[in-house]
Amino acid sequence: MKIYQIKRTQTIPISQDEAWDFFSSPKNLTVITPKKMNFKILSMSGGDKMYAGQIISYKVNVLPLVRMRWVTEITHVQKPDYFADEQRFGPYALWHHKHHLKAVEGGVEMTDEVDYAIPFGFLGRLAQWLFVGREVNAIFDYRNEVLENYFKKK
Repeated sequence: MKIYQIKRTQTIPISQDEAWDFFSSPKNLTVITPKKMNFKILSMSGGDKMYAGQIISYKVNVLPLVRMRWVTEITHVQKPDYFADEQRFGPYALWHHKHHLKAVEGGVEMTDEVDYAIPFGFLGRLAQWLFVGREVNAIFDYRNEVLENYFKKK
């Protein structure tokens, strides 16, 4: 199984505590997910704030006209610095997403690191080359732009 990686870092002009409050609420995924994915949370175990072991179930368009259920588990939480989620059921053979928050001058540095793999062997590698890699990058491009505007310095 071929594992692909993406890493993005962005500085946001807010405090680390404000960043933690925003990113530790799974409901804010709706704000930072591209509209074309039609992201809808179906259920969250244990309430609105994340914790290790929390299960989040949602529906998302993975391709035009292809809607699927995606279930993730919050596997690690180290407030206010770090959390990780892993896909339990969904479109990928592997999805491990690490979120790092670090106070820096002028705000907080947020780093996303994703390791993912696509099922279907050779066909999955072809799909990665043709469109999946581009789509995963587009998700994080969108997220970067939304966060830039959402937390714009006043």
